[in-house]
Amino acid sequence: MERLWAPWRIGYILSDKKEEGCVFCNAFKAENDEEKLVLYRSKYAFIIMNLYPYNAGHIMVVPNRHLDSPLKLKEEEQLDMFKLVNKGIEAIQKVMKPDGFNLGMNLGRVAGAGIDDHIHIHIVPRWSGDTNFMSTVSDTKVISEALKETYFKLKGALK
Repeated sequence: MERLWAPWRIGYILSDKKEEGCVFCNAFKAENDEEKLVLYRSKYAFIIMNLYPYNAGHIMVVPNRHLDSPLKLKEEEQLDMFKLVNKGIEAIQKVMKPDGFNLGMNLGRVAGAGIDDHIHIHIVPRWSGDTNFMSTVSDTKVISEALKETYFKLKGALK
């Protein structure tokens, strides 16, 4: 029998308290970027790692303002966010060398948004074969690298 060892998941499993307020607004206001997994800040937006990633290197670009729709973004915020999307892709390419990417926004709960009141753009690196028998047969996703290890690699690439 093979074993899947993921000790970093115990915090999520045992956690019964939901963070007060908006997780993105809290991260924006925080002074400790590493604790909140903030990788990079610009004038109108920031890049943050996904605490519960689909794949290793799953990051998000988030506007500094708490907005529930991209239609509410000012032009300079739109431009800044897309510049950060490009910056995030470049950093992931540099340190993780994926075969491709999924980019997107889930607008509304029915569209799959886990946080539906503060928009964000997902950047998910993909590799050939990253969808395999684990996800197909056992509904389990294997994340190949610890979150903090990925954080420091991407943080270095974003400087």
